[in-house]
Amino acid sequence: MYDDKELKEYRDLLPPPDHFEEGFDWKTIIGAIFIGFLMMPGSMYLQLVIGQGIGPAARWMTIILFAEIAKRAHSDLKQQEIFLLYYMAGAALASPFSGLLWNQYLVQSDVARMLGVTEFIPTWVAPGPGSQSMVERTFFHRDWLIPILLLVGSQIIQRIDHFGLGYALYRITSDVEKLPFPMAPVAALGTMALAESAEEKKQSWKWRVFSIGGVIGLAFGFIYVLLPIVSGLIFTEQIRLIPIPWIEFTRYTEDVLPAVATGLQLDLGLVFIGMVLPFWAVIGGLIGLIITIILNPILYSAGVLTRWHPGMETVDTVFANNFDFYMSFGIGLGLAIGAIGIWSVVRSFKDKDSNRGTLHDLFNPPAGRGDFNFWIAIGIYFFSTLAYVGLCVWLVPSFPWIFFLGYGFIYTPIISYITARMEGIAGQFVSLPLVREASFIAGARFFWLPGDRNMVRPDSHS
Repeated sequence: MYDDKELKEYRDLLPPPDHFEEGFDWKTIIGAIFIGFLMMPGSMYLQLVIGQGIGPAARWMTIILFAEIAKRAHSDLKQQEIFLLYYMAGAALASPFSGLLWNQYLVQSDVARMLGVTEFIPTWVAPGPGSQSMVERTFFHRDWLIPILLLVGSQIIQRIDHFGLGYALYRITSDVEKLPFPMAPVAALGTMALAESAEEKKQSWKWRVFSIGGVIGLAFGFIYVLLPIVSGLIFTEQIRLIPIPWIEFTRYTEDVLPAVATGLQLDLGLVFIGMVLPFWAVIGGLIGLIITIILNPILYSAGVLTRWHPGMETVDTVFANNFDFYMSFGIGLGLAIGAIGIWSVVRSFKDKDSNRGTLHDLFNPPAGRGDFNFWIAIGIYFFSTLAYVGLCVWLVPSFPWIFFLGYGFIYTPIISYITARMEGIAGQFVSLPLVREASFIAGARFFWLPGDRNMVRPDSHS
């Protein structure tokens, strides 16, 4: 992998800087205020109205706006300032407070009442349906104090945690394993294009490519999203030149390809992503698709894919096949990737002729980059994880705390390292599905007596 010419080309798109500068100043402070008071409420509103937020467009719009304001003020935004704006926009548009809107809807919803779970939703999630805050339709009420404080506290712990395990894994995969991270230069070049001055734009290709991509995205968005919405307001039926979300072929191919989902998504964004991803990452996805098309009919004939039946469409087919086979297959695949990664790291420490780094690089990062001691990151990880565990035990004292420790100190490091390696090698990530749901089932199986609502220890069974 380290001698791969294509990955080397990706890495050489943006050579490592020879010096580092501070990017946090009054410009980024004003940008944070702008994002928090204008962009984030707009994103939350769109999410509630149409089910989709502003997305990445908000980041680029914020950067372009501040870059143009800086030009009018006879100044320029540095690359470091633009990156901080980009990061803050992404963090703010995650809209953690929008979860409060969903929680207040959940406790009043007809579905929750029908399922009989309304009375079991604790008040630290959202006030009950009889709360005066629900009548007044406001968050400025004492009943919302605990949910908001818990949200703020969890966000603080989460931000601290970013400097823990995530930073430690970055140091391992970048400084020691020296993985190429093929998508990192692509994202960085976008922000660098906006940081170029007027003189640099005349000589550089970055701004031209960025502008061409933006125009193509606007044209496709007009056809794909805006035309159906506007035509639906004017006419009785929407005009869709491109089917949303995909063309459904599964029912037409089920006789030839049983248990194979053949929905075709005509999203131009996926085409451009395929152009940017490393060649062998795309080929790997194609090989996986071909194997799935061949393997699913065989598994169906062998009685493995038992939940699928003729008449199912793409979503139902994928959901049924995941339960029957691909969920367990994906878990095994993720563990294999993690084991290979751990083995390669151990081997790199023993191989003196390897192009990888050493333990010396792990504890002696490049000067001026802003790094801190590796063991401090590990300490932050232990502190934040124990804080999460303590908070969960305090909120749900009857739930077995061993699950929280297992998540924090076993599952999280393993899946995080697997994901970090996948992102460093191919710009993709891996996740084990339905882990939280599995813990609920396991907790109910081993710690819940039939007919009893109280959690008990296994040794209390008679």
